[in-house]
Amino acid sequence: MCRQSATVCLTKSPTTAQRAASGIADRLVVLRDPRARRGRRHSLVAVLLTACCAVLAGARSYLAIGQWARHAPQDTLARLGVRAAGALGVRRAPSGSTIRRIVTLVCPGGLADLLGCDPAGAAHLAVDGKCARGSRTDAAPAAHLLSAVLADGRTVSQLRVPDKTTEVTGFTHLLAPFDLAGVVVTADALHTHRDHARWLVEEKKAHYVLVVKRNQPTLHDALRSLPWKEVTARRYEREAGHGRRETRSVRTLTITDLNLDFPHVAQAAKIHRHRTDLKTGKITRETVYTITDLPARTASPQAIGQLTRSQWGIEAVHHIRDTTFGEDASKIRTGHGPANMATLRSFAISTLRAAGHRSIAASLREISYQPFTHPLDLIGLP
Repeated sequence: MCRQSATVCLTKSPTTAQRAASGIADRLVVLRDPRARRGRRHSLVAVLLTACCAVLAGARSYLAIGQWARHAPQDTLARLGVRAAGALGVRRAPSGSTIRRIVTLVCPGGLADLLGCDPAGAAHLAVDGKCARGSRTDAAPAAHLLSAVLADGRTVSQLRVPDKTTEVTGFTHLLAPFDLAGVVVTADALHTHRDHARWLVEEKKAHYVLVVKRNQPTLHDALRSLPWKEVTARRYEREAGHGRRETRSVRTLTITDLNLDFPHVAQAAKIHRHRTDLKTGKITRETVYTITDLPARTASPQAIGQLTRSQWGIEAVHHIRDTTFGEDASKIRTGHGPANMATLRSFAISTLRAAGHRSIAASLREISYQPFTHPLDLIGLP
């Protein structure tokens, strides 16, 4: 896994200040150039900035990034750091083949860390995986990417899960470089592991809210058998939207004398969802159990319900990458290309979210009116 070879990816370890720096160029300078020294025309930072801005302008492929670069005016190339050559000082943009080669070779773990936002001080962080379906080949499965996303839709980092393994193996590698003190980490049932919970609380000084399903049969049965009918700490919510009407009830129970055999668990919650499809009239019911180390005095039923729902925010990011940026339809398959292109798409979404844009598709249309200035302004290039 690339995170294990960070010294190969980076010329030096990025500091917290560098990760939080508004100038993206200042962060990318620590990324090691994978090319041989001989024959380099363009700096690694200039090429990566070109790719970032092109994706922010709506580019979905290497070809589209190369076309954006080829049509960029001289003042845009100067802001990107493309060097001037010849007596006239003309700046020539990196070619599509150069961009493709660098995106294919550059370390995906290092790039994702440096293009991600800093989670220090955040209230909530969601972890989930996504498959880039178009990257599948006859000889290799599709790239499976594990991401960490903040509640507002900004991505912290991403790792490609090695073939023939699961997301579980990448959980600690993904979050290890970051300061998570006081952050509530949520994840689906796949990551409800005792080692993960112990690592979050004891080593990272973080908190967890984890879903429990039947892949943990003993724990799931223990939660089902708790005296939920006697619970007085409840929260009811009703809402309508996205073509359905939904009612949710959240009941929480403090774990005291009950033995759930799970590290640091303080509360359990039972969440019941009742949905009605407004078009078909179909009714569905679902019951979900969660566990957390947060005590009742700091996490009410309402807070537990909100944290569980905020886990779905990462699905919204994945949906945008598929529908707006065409990730599943992308045929990028070679080397680190699938992971790094996914990182560039997540960076574009994070940048637009940080700028206050609610609709990513609408914001990309707005950027298309000024494709060679607006993306550079958004990422703070002077």
